[in-house]
Amino acid sequence: MALKKVKGNIERMFDKNLTDLVRGIRNNKENEAKYISQCMEDIKQELRQDNLSVKSNAVAKLTYLQMLGYDISWAGFNIIEVMSSSKFTLKRIGYLAASQSFHCDSELLMLTTNMIRKELNSQNQYEAGLALTSLSCYISMDLARDLSNDILTLKKAVLMMYKVFLKYPEALRPAFPRLKEKLEDPDPGVQSAAVNVVCELARKNPKNYLSLAPVFFKLMTTSTNNWMLIKIIKLFGALTPLEPRLGKKLIEPLTNLIHSTSAMSLLYECINTVIAVLISISSGMPNHAASIQLCVQKLRILIEDSDQNLKYLGLLAMSKILKTHPKSVQAHKDLILQCLEDKDESIRLRALDLLYGMVSKKNLMEIVKKLMVHMDKAEGTIYRDELLSKIILICSQNNYQFITNFEWYITVLVELAQMEFGSKQGHVIGAQLMDVCIRVQAIRAFAVAEMAQLLDVYTSTSQFTIMQEVLYAAAWLCGEFVSELKDPEQTLQSMLKYKVLPQHIESVFIHNIIKIFAHVMEKYELNQQYEEILRLCDLITNKMSESIKSGELEVQERASTSLIIVNIVQEEILAKRNMVATKIMDVDDSVELKPTTVDPKDTVASELLTLFTGELNPVAPKAQKKVPVPEGLDLDAWISEPLEESDSDSEPEMTENLFVKSDKSRSSFYEKHHPEPTEEEIKKSREARKHEQKNNPHYLKGSNSTDTNNTNNVVAVDNIPVAELNLNVPLKVVGQKRSDKYLSTNNDKKKSKKKSKKKKHHSESSSDEAPEAGPIIEVKQDMELPEGATLSDSESDHGLKDDPHKALDIDLDLPAYGFTAKPEQEKVEPEKKEKKHSKKKTEKGKSSKKKSDKHKEKVVHANDNRDSLLTFDNENGGKVDAKTKKVKKEKKEKKKSKDRDGKSKSKKSSSGYEEALGISTPSKEFQ
Repeated sequence: MALKKVKGNIERMFDKNLTDLVRGIRNNKENEAKYISQCMEDIKQELRQDNLSVKSNAVAKLTYLQMLGYDISWAGFNIIEVMSSSKFTLKRIGYLAASQSFHCDSELLMLTTNMIRKELNSQNQYEAGLALTSLSCYISMDLARDLSNDILTLKKAVLMMYKVFLKYPEALRPAFPRLKEKLEDPDPGVQSAAVNVVCELARKNPKNYLSLAPVFFKLMTTSTNNWMLIKIIKLFGALTPLEPRLGKKLIEPLTNLIHSTSAMSLLYECINTVIAVLISISSGMPNHAASIQLCVQKLRILIEDSDQNLKYLGLLAMSKILKTHPKSVQAHKDLILQCLEDKDESIRLRALDLLYGMVSKKNLMEIVKKLMVHMDKAEGTIYRDELLSKIILICSQNNYQFITNFEWYITVLVELAQMEFGSKQGHVIGAQLMDVCIRVQAIRAFAVAEMAQLLDVYTSTSQFTIMQEVLYAAAWLCGEFVSELKDPEQTLQSMLKYKVLPQHIESVFIHNIIKIFAHVMEKYELNQQYEEILRLCDLITNKMSESIKSGELEVQERASTSLIIVNIVQEEILAKRNMVATKIMDVDDSVELKPTTVDPKDTVASELLTLFTGELNPVAPKAQKKVPVPEGLDLDAWISEPLEESDSDSEPEMTENLFVKSDKSRSSFYEKHHPEPTEEEIKKSREARKHEQKNNPHYLKGSNSTDTNNTNNVVAVDNIPVAELNLNVPLKVVGQKRSDKYLSTNNDKKKSKKKSKKKKHHSESSSDEAPEAGPIIEVKQDMELPEGATLSDSESDHGLKDDPHKALDIDLDLPAYGFTAKPEQEKVEPEKKEKKHSKKKTEKGKSSKKKSDKHKEKVVHANDNRDSLLTFDNENGGKVDAKTKKVKKEKKEKKKSKDRDGKSKSKKSSSGYEEALGISTPSKEFQ
């Protein structure tokens, strides 16, 4: 035996410890994986030895390798073996490895139950602390159930009990009295731990902990521990909505803390709780403006602080005050606008959220102007996109409640579309343009004119300067409200010059080209200008013949449909033209030809316009879900059965190389898709190329022979002809945006208002007045839904199914399954012996009634406890308690009298004996 020990000690001299492993990994950076795999083999050899010291050394090295990302789950048995060592130094290594490698679903945890229980009951506090610390990392439901009683006996295991409650919520009821005792423990550490646990438990069901309000109120007014005060104040914020009397009592101490504390974290929590308190007691305490002003002033100090975290918290708390007291926050609008210049993007975004709630009819134009100026200077695409979407949200909130001039808003949207090219918010701007035009009928003429100008800018410039998604809205609006266009033919020609666009935008262009064409054709047909109609038909046919070759199916379908419609129109117009020509030929020259009038109902354009009659109204967001499925319709069934694949229809085998195109395939593809041009097409393309070169100022043209003597002739300046520039887009003066003119006119109106008010001496608040910007414009708020359907709230369930705190939502006032009240049982036992036979037959019919009666009595008892525990409210608590007790006593007496009457009639056994009145038999559930 002695020789074996000596041999083991000699072998240990040559073993690598953790220091050697770390040093070796650092020295083998190039072959780290190879070196670690070699060390793994050595560790496995060490784990096979009987010496626990060698095994603990191997486990320590495995713990380090686990930190590097290597899996050590295969060594679970060895880790448990080291945990069971009698030496504390080895035991500590085993528990450290367990806390890192084990988890709540580990299968080996069942082997550790008795060992951990032994450590928890150990006289050595260090061993018990080691077991507690490790257990908190991998506690499972089985461990929590088996060890909950052992953990309760420890004084320092309060924090660990929270993990036990999460895994085994049934342990909360028996442990709750002990937890309440720890709140008044003389040790401040235990007291703070108990406060933390109760605050975390109150996240799901704060009603259970309303009875602890007097204890927490005492701690809040006497404790100097800021961290514990923060937890208590958070808990009071959750309890206040359940008991308004508590909020009235909290205002004074919280206000004192706000005045006195220098800790910013405590100040923030106090302000949060004051806001929650004032919201819950706003009806019973109207004069709380001073408290709100105090909170806002303190939050201004936080926002002006150089610390970015404090600034963010100040803005966050300010947004909570804004929901209930917007006027108090609107006074600090300049400070919020300064935060938009902050370097931190999260602070800028939080300031944007505040501006959303600070908007009114008076300051909307001013705030939007500042945001647009800030948008020009802002950096970062994400922030710019958020800024753009926030501008739109500010203007469109509550169905455009704060917009008094919709021309200004349309101008702002157009400027945003031209300012932020490349942004992802183009679909938002497009949707807003369409929504405003549909809802506000008075603005359609102005909006359609702006959209037509946008299309002119798009087709006349070679570069993309407008968001493509906005072109979708522009084309749709010009087609839908074509009657509002001043020059529809010009808009039609602009739309026919569209370039390469995404599929959904190009299809909208094609569809609305036909709408505008039908409107233009009606005017020409009534005037019998058939040549103009044919000219437009040729233009549309040429463009549609290009779009029909698109690779997108939607574009192909729209283009082919439009092409067929135009061909039919062309045939009808040609027939009408020929008819008019024959009439002219048949009439003699001596007879004067009277101009014939065309009936609008007999025109081809009227038939074409019937395809687009009817006004489109906004559709509710959930209208599609509300559409009922017709009877007999199976949405999962095949419309047409799929064809069965036969051998003859199968694809031929590809013998050639799949990845290299052969010359045959290339030539066949070219012949199929690129036919040889005719002489007329070659001539047209040559003339078009020459015309383009002639008008291109950047193209160097060759000198003609007739121009050789031009150098000798000096042309006078007065003889130089002045050419008129036919620009499709009007020139603009850079420096001022078009939307600014509405703000200047608005300011002029405000000044004239102030002068008239000084003369009349009116005393009205300027914050409530709205600027008069023309007549009141009606905004449609109706949304189309299927027949019989109503607009409801969101049907999506946002509840977190995997929330670990969900199990803690239990009522502590109700007893758990298997628990009974002992005094009641003792009273009932002698009566049970005398009337055992009679009760067995009648117990089944009465058990359900007694369960409900007991449940009601327990709920009333819980309410009595809550009212009695809130007697520290000296203002009106005593009076309310006295009244509620009287009412409850009367209710109890009435219930007893009813029960007596019912029992005297119904409680008769088959043997003829009556049960004693007032004795209730416990149900089977609680036996």
